[in-house]
This record gives sequence, structure tokens and C-alpha cells, in this order.
Amino acid sequence: MTLGRREFLRNTGTCVAGASALALGFIPPRAQAQETRQYKLLRAKETRNNCTYCSVGCGILMYSLGDGAKNAKARIFHIEGDPDHPVSRGSLCPKGAGLVDFIHSESRLQYPTYRAPGSREWKRISWEEATDRIARLMKDDRDKNFIQRNEKGELVNRWLSTGMLASSAASNETGLLDFKFARSLGIMGLDCQARLCHAPTVAALGPSFGRGAMTNNWVDIKNANVVLIMGGNPAEAHPVGFKWVMEAKIRNAAQVLVVDPRFNRSAAVADFYAPIRAGSDAAFLLGVVNYLLSHDKIQHEYVQAYTNAALIVREDFQFHDGVFTGYDAAKRSYDMSSWDYERDEQGFAKKDLTFQNPRCVLNLLRDHASRYTPELVSQITGTPEKDFLHVCETLASTSVPDRTATMLFALGWTHHTNGSQIIRTAAIIQMLLGNVGMPGGGLNALRGHSNIQGYTDLGLLSTRLPGYMNLPKDSQQTLDTYLQASTPKADEPGEVNYWHNTPKFFVSLMKTLWGDHATAANSWGYDWLPKWDRSYDMLAYFELMHQGKVNGYIAQGFNPLAAMPDKNKMRDAFAKLKFLVTMDPLDTETSNFWQDEGVYNDAKPEEIQTEVFRLPSTCFAEENGSIVNSARWLQWHFSGAQPPGEAWSDGHILGTIFTKLRALYASEGGVCPEPLMNMQWNYRDPEEPTPEEVAQESNGYALADIQDATGKVVVRKGELLPDFSVMKDDGTTSSYCWIFAGSWTQAGNQMARRDNTDTGLGNTPGWAWAWPANRRLLYNRASMDPQGRPWDPRRQIIEWNGQRWVGADVPDYPLTSPPGSGVGPFIMQSEGVARLFSGHSLVDGPFPEHYEPTESPVTGPALGKTVRHNPVSRVFADEKPRMGDPEQFPYVATTYSITELFRHWTKHSQLNAIMQPEQFVEIGDRLAGKLHIKAGDMVRVSSKRGYIEAKAVVTKRLKRLNVMGNDLDQVGIPCHWGFKGATRKGFLANTLTPAMGDANSQTPEFKAFLVNVEKV
Repeated sequence: MTLGRREFLRNTGTCVAGASALALGFIPPRAQAQETRQYKLLRAKETRNNCTYCSVGCGILMYSLGDGAKNAKARIFHIEGDPDHPVSRGSLCPKGAGLVDFIHSESRLQYPTYRAPGSREWKRISWEEATDRIARLMKDDRDKNFIQRNEKGELVNRWLSTGMLASSAASNETGLLDFKFARSLGIMGLDCQARLCHAPTVAALGPSFGRGAMTNNWVDIKNANVVLIMGGNPAEAHPVGFKWVMEAKIRNAAQVLVVDPRFNRSAAVADFYAPIRAGSDAAFLLGVVNYLLSHDKIQHEYVQAYTNAALIVREDFQFHDGVFTGYDAAKRSYDMSSWDYERDEQGFAKKDLTFQNPRCVLNLLRDHASRYTPELVSQITGTPEKDFLHVCETLASTSVPDRTATMLFALGWTHHTNGSQIIRTAAIIQMLLGNVGMPGGGLNALRGHSNIQGYTDLGLLSTRLPGYMNLPKDSQQTLDTYLQASTPKADEPGEVNYWHNTPKFFVSLMKTLWGDHATAANSWGYDWLPKWDRSYDMLAYFELMHQGKVNGYIAQGFNPLAAMPDKNKMRDAFAKLKFLVTMDPLDTETSNFWQDEGVYNDAKPEEIQTEVFRLPSTCFAEENGSIVNSARWLQWHFSGAQPPGEAWSDGHILGTIFTKLRALYASEGGVCPEPLMNMQWNYRDPEEPTPEEVAQESNGYALADIQDATGKVVVRKGELLPDFSVMKDDGTTSSYCWIFAGSWTQAGNQMARRDNTDTGLGNTPGWAWAWPANRRLLYNRASMDPQGRPWDPRRQIIEWNGQRWVGADVPDYPLTSPPGSGVGPFIMQSEGVARLFSGHSLVDGPFPEHYEPTESPVTGPALGKTVRHNPVSRVFADEKPRMGDPEQFPYVATTYSITELFRHWTKHSQLNAIMQPEQFVEIGDRLAGKLHIKAGDMVRVSSKRGYIEAKAVVTKRLKRLNVMGNDLDQVGIPCHWGFKGATRKGFLANTLTPAMGDANSQTPEFKAFLVNVEKV
């Protein structure tokens, strides 16, 4: 576009200085008060909260007017950054600067509305009408379709014909109610935003280190010597968190490397940029592994002591032609029995600390990665060989004990069919370099939504339970069978193997769910949990919906029509529902899927018989509760105003429908009422549980006096648990989410703490509360050698005082296990060490491997193998015809976010809509020249699934690459516009994307697909 931002602002009567002041919070974005800052402190109420967008979790101060008199409602008129917040320190990005406009958006829903089958309009209805009708529809569908026993006669108690999609910005307390609501009814089609963003992170980091979370924290980035930004763009997506990258550059002389398909805003301030073909990250990273091993650039003592490098793998494990041993092509799955260690008579893994045995993990890894030579990596990725080698050399410089590298990634690594294995490869690099557990090290997954970490922690995924336990499957018909399969045995003698406590965590969960109804005699209500036969993740469930096998759906704080891949297929799937319920503060595309919006949504309302209920809910500023940022911090926020009109909180909506369902079953009977009727829902007001009582339930209680090993009572009956170490498997403790135990204790709400004292290296343990056990740096015992000496004395964060481990952080280690005890620092792992070889943990292999995206420009074999695509990625039969080939669609497209907008929310904020009013796509100047496209021309971008039209931004930021001997152009597609909101109407970018998912987590492949580009 030829019109620059300054010209745009000038032409619309807004000066750049004024816009900057507005973005920083000095001027209200609408005329809600005169001389805002002059009267703010005099007349306003100040309320602490957190930004509702990304998972930096920036602190905000909300100012409202209204004295609380009868019929006088407080109104938020100004928001600014909280200067006390340890991460944001008073800063807000353009998204956060527009929060007042979000709260007062014209798209905010005021009262419940109903769309009748075949109707072209919304009709206002009362809450009583809406909740009565929804409860009736749900009960009738459940009674008709509930499955008590499967075809084998196994008790499964599941309901497949109605599903629920949970939010990613609602509080943890709402999430607990979501789980109770859905699982008490037997709903299997339960999922949340994690499925669409960071699920591969959990699938990769859990098997690698023991926990699937960001290893360090935002402020700790400043301690790094090298920062690799790959698979993310934090300067644009997490601008305030990115300040700690700049701090590392300025104060620590850190080298910042960016590897990305686009020369993005992170690259603009980096020390080095390397281009890469979208979808080839695993090849690049495996090339780094090969470089480190072939050049002996590894931290030997760390690798020997703190990884499974020396453990010996079974003789029958092999890798050939792109597949590992045990592959069944007909089933597209592996028999993983050979993916294991050689074991001694006691069942412990054998090891060779001299690394002479060719079956040692390190030697097998060396052989596996040796194919990824710099020359071949360059051919596959399109990255110039010299650029690739520069990245290798810079990372290798941190193989010494006194230098660290941190890796920052986000959706650029997760949105692939092998996303989990991309992240696994990065984890392997950090293990070889000795960077895990170190301040300024680790793998820092930058979560995209304000509480996506929390909703993952809470088990709101189709086959999950809270605290990263698994929902039982069909074959696990008894509690003993489930616990035996879920509780790992130690692979090395004397290791902590903390997951051996799984029975304690599970029984405490069951006591939270079923209360007094859960007894030892009925296996703590085990039969009432629904059992799964397959994953009912979002991709799978919407496939069932498209097949007409789903009748009802609840979308809470989520816009799946805009978020799921293949928008046109999604619209057709919704049209086959009998009823759809949306719970949202905003008027979304999903609730209006049936509307005819012309080219933007070509629907025929009269043919769509879906009943739609549009229920207005509160937003972040109107509720108390906690959210979890990327660094695992549970931060409590407070309500600053009442919601508009008749809007209800999510808890109020769920509680009302839940109690009405119970009333229907009590009066009418029905199929399998026990899970619903026995669910513990004993809140002071069952129709509107308070966040405070739910948060305490999440933490957990002592249901009897709890004694330690000496018989001393450490927790009295009725008291809140101090932490998860006191949990029992005998029914005397309750806790919904064991990793949250300690968040609200007898001492009070730990999540609301606001002491920002730095105890060292940017550590602020008095601010909020972090799981687990308020630990801010995971695996921190690995920052010291086995004898307790710090690898780098300048980065010492814990120490042995002669009796116990103490320091600036909570030690991630048994407090009284002394140096030299032989206890490994990765206490969640059965080996006590980090895993270069991941065993049975991932479905597509114990070592990572590069596979081409589902739609790839590379048609010939590479790496000497004929298997080009992930051999165990799931392929639905009706998806095959919807996949394109490079002859029709010769360019690689990738989706991304921009600084001024956040997914599909901020387009409802007038300030953000002014900043980015119109849809655009980004194409390289050489491709533009080839197609005779100028900046500002309208272009059509099409895939096998549909097309979008947008303004062309012609740029040098997208370079033409040479991939496998052929020139390749890439196209950048921001994903923010749609046919609802304050911006100009636009196309939903997910119209173009394929419905294929990561092999382990089924997260869609949004980051690499094939398109064609034409000038309109």
C-alpha cells in the first residue's frame, strides 16, 4: 500500500504524537472523561488486573468512576500499565493500550438472543428462556445418545453427540467449572484453545524434561548470552515481554539470532537473521544437532550426568527409510516395544558411562543426526549454508559452563504435523549444550493467550485430566488397571521419579469431583469418569460434526469458525448441528455462521436449521479470578466494573444450566444420572459459584487430620493444603489440580501477592504464585554439577547450606538430598535425567525426524528416504481431496500475527481497528514483479479449500529461496480480520488452511501450506 501509517493518521485527523500518547494510556480512546489524568487519582477507584491478550500477563491498573450508590454502576474510563509488575513494569503494547475500547466495544453483547431454525434474524429472549431451552435440548440429546457400555460390554459412560469448547482467556476458576460441567455429563468432545496453539509444546517438553511448560520465565531472558528466536516473533506478538531480550542485548551483550520465513520485527533488532522455508524447522535444528556432535561442541559433564546419553537402547530398535521399527503402514501407527532400554535383572536401564557401546543413546543420536549435513540442510530449508553455520557456531559457543543460550518459540514451531518433534529437537540441542536448568537458558514457550497455560494445566482437553494426568480409556476398566498404567516405575535406582505419586493426585481429584460420594468401596467414583476409545480433539470432533454425527455444541469464549482450519468446511459443519450455544462478551463470527455475508461468508440462512443461542458473558475487567502466564505464574485479578446490560459471568451461566439439568433429572429421571447428580457442586449459590470458593477447591483441603511420617499432625481437618507433598491416596485429601496446591493456603490467597522484591537474577518469588511449589526456574538443580558446584558462579540461584538446598528460588530437588547423592535433577523423569531418547512418549518416534508438511513444494525424496510425510499423522478420508499440489498452488504460505491486533478479538476495539483497518497479505518483491502486482493492489490468494482477497503489501522481507534446486516464493498471511467487528469486513484467513494436525497433539498445520496468488 502506498499510504504509510503517518499519512494515514494525518489524513484521518490524528497526529502521530497524539496516537502515541493514546497508545501509552495518556488519552482515553473515547470521550468518556475530560482531563483523564487530572481527575483520575482524585475521584476514581483503582483496580489491579492483567491484560487479557497474550501470556506475558502484563499488569494493568483500571480506573473507574461511580460511587456505588443504588443504580449507579462503576464505569472503567482509563487503563494503564502497572509500574510494579516485575515483567511489564508499567508498559503496555498497542493491544493492551486499547483495552478500554475492548471493554466498551460496540460489539459487546448486552442480553441473550436466539436465532430460530431457518431464521435471518436474532430475537431477544430472557435468561430464563435461554437456560431452560438449553437444559432441555442437552438432556434430550444426552438421554437419546448416551453410551453406558461399548460394543465389548465395557462400562464407558460417555456422551459423544454434544461437545464443548472451553475458553483461553477465562479464569482458572471458570475452567474448573467447565471440567465439572462437561465430565459430569460424560462429554468427550471437550477441548480448549491449547489444541490450536501450544499442545505440541507439552507433548515435546514433558517427555524431554518432565514437565511440558516454559522452563524459565520472562525476566530470566535477560541472563542469556545467546537468544535464538525461531518459531516465534515476540517483538510483534509479545512486545512487552520482548523488552527482556533487549535487556539481554544491552546489559549482557547477548547475541540475538532470528530464523524465520520473514524478516520480521524481531529480526529488525536482532544481531543476525537467517531465512528459512516454512515447515522445514526440524531439518534446520537436526542440522544443529549434527554440527554440535560432529564438532564436539557439547558440555560433556552435563550430558553424561544429566541426560540419558549413556543409557543403552535395545538391539532391535532401528531407523530406516524414514520410519522407526514397529511401523504398521495399514494402521499408520507404531508398535513401540523396541523403543526402550536394555534392562538388568532388577528392571533398571543399563548404561555405559564410557560411551563405547554403539547402542548408547548418544551414539544412536549421533548416527541419526549425521544425515543432516550443512549442505543438505541448506537444500531442504532454503537457508544459505553460511547463515546456517553462523547460527550453529553461535549456539555452540554456549557449550561451555559460563555461557547460556535461551530459545524463544511459539506457534511457528507448534503449527505443523511434526510440531512436537521440532520442539523435541530444540530440547535436544539445549541438553547437549547444558542450557536446561540454567538462568538464561532453557526453552521458553511463549504462550499466545492470557490463560492458555492455565486451561492446559486444568485438563480441558479431550483425553486429559487436571495436572497432566490422563483420562482413563476403555480398556482401563478398574482403578488398579488405570493406576498401574499411569504410574511409572523408576528406570534408575534411587531416583525421585515424582510421578510415582500419581495415585495421591488422582484420588485427591476424585474427592474434589465426587465429594462424599467418592469412597474406597466404589474406587473413588472411578466408573463415573467417561472413558475414551479415541481422541475427540477439535479436528476429530469437527470431522464428526461435518459428518452429521454431532447434535449440540457449546463454544465458550472461543471463535472456532475463525480459529479452526478450513473455514468453509467449518461453516458447513455448524449447519448440521441441531443447536449451538455461544458464551462470549463479543458478537463473533461463530455465533453468526448462518448469516449471509456475501463473499466473506456465503451462507443460506433459510436452509440452516440450527438453533443458535448467543449468551453475553463478562470480560476480564468484570470478574475476579486467576490466570496463568507463560512462566506458570498464577496471577489473581480483580473486577473493576459490572458487565454491560444483562451479561452474566461464565460461572453463572454454567451453574444455572447445571442446576437446571439436575432438576430435570430429579423430576423426570433419565439415562445414567449418577455422575451428574453425585458431582460435588456444593457452592454457597449453586447457580453462581464465586471465584474465591472455586479457587480454594482447586488448591484442596485436608478431609481428615494429615500426619507426617513421625505421626505429627501437619494439616488439620478442614484446612487448606499447604502444598502437594501432603496429599494422600486414602481419600483424606482433596485437590482439583495437584500442581496448583499451595496457591490458596491457610495463609491466604498466594496468587494475589504483590511483593516484587528481586531475590537474585530477576527472580521475584513474592509476586503472585507459580506452579509447582512457587518455583520460578524449572530443573534449577541442573545449574550445578553433581557435587553442588555451580556451572557458572555468576548464575548461582540455589546452594547447599550443609543441611538443605536454599537460594533465590525454590529448589527443584529434594531439599535434603546432599551434593553427590546421585539423585538426578530432573525429578519428574523415571530416569532422573533429561531424555535425548524419549522412549514411548511420542507416537512418531523416540528421536525427532524431519517430515514435509502435508502440502509441500518438495515432491522428490530427500535424506535418502522415500517416506516424505509424517507416517503416523492422522488423515481423514474426506480431507484427501481438499489437499493441494504444487502444480496448482506453487507458493508456500504461512500465517502470523501483527503488533496492533490479537487474533480475532482486537478488531472489535475501535483503537486497534483504526491502527489496522483493512486486510492485507505480504508478498516478496520478486514474486510481485513476476505477477505484475504493485503495493496496494487487490490480490486473490487461493488454496484447494477456498480463497481470500486482500490488499498486497509488497516487501523485501520475504526472500526468494532455493529449495532442492528450485526457486521458491513464500506468502505471509495475517490472521486477524473477519466479517464482524470495527475493522472493515475481511475474509477469515483460515479459509485457506488444511485440517491436518500434529501427530501427537493434533494441533493444526497453519504455518506451512500451498497457495496460488493472482492479481484481482
